[in-house]
Order: sequence, then C-alpha cells, then structure tokens
Amino acid sequence: MITGIILLAHGSRDPQWRLPIEAVASQIRQRQPATQVRCAYLELCTPTMAEAAIDLIAGGARRLRVFPLFLGVGRHAREDLPVLVENIRAAHPGVEVELLPTAGEHPALTLLMADIALS
Repeated sequence: MITGIILLAHGSRDPQWRLPIEAVASQIRQRQPATQVRCAYLELCTPTMAEAAIDLIAGGARRLRVFPLFLGVGRHAREDLPVLVENIRAAHPGVEVELLPTAGEHPALTLLMADIALS
C-alpha cells in the first residue's frame, strides 16, 4: 500500500516562511525517494490539506499520514485538524487517514530543541 505524507503547517503570506516546511519535505525525499510527501497549509497559502490529499491519492496513495508541524497543541490542533481529517475520510472512503500528534509533542523534537539551546 502506498503511503503519502502531508506536512501540515499554519501558513503565512510571507513566501520565506514556507522554507523550513519545504526543507522537511526535502529531507524526507532524500531519505526515502519513493515516499510521496506534500506540504499543506491551514490558511494564507496553498495547497490546503484537502488539495494535498487529492494530489497524493491521484498519485496512488491509499494511506495518508498527516503530520502537523506545530510546536503547541492549540485550537487548530485540538479542533480544526480532526474536522479536516474527517472531511478527507468522508471524501475518500477507501483511503486510510492517520493524524499524527503535533511535532511539539514528540519527545525527540523537544530533546533536539534542548540540545540546540544548550550547544
């Protein structure tokens, strides 16, 4: 089964804001070239999560992993993301959609940030 990854971030009108998100996607592609990965944004820029899902599904993905690149678990992560995921599930019933915890909830990231601060 082909898995697609959606790196979901908030979004900004500033095009330079997207560079770190796109760098994560680039790292994924370098490490696993066969992995399909798309960046998506909640607002202020495109593509949306739904658009990224459509693109991945058109490329053959039957499983989607949505990774929210948020440090905190604010309103978007608690309220908006589950609704957006359910909308994708409803629109594509044959596709498994997994919503991962936010990046900031991952112990490896918090450890890395502490290491950077201490270095």
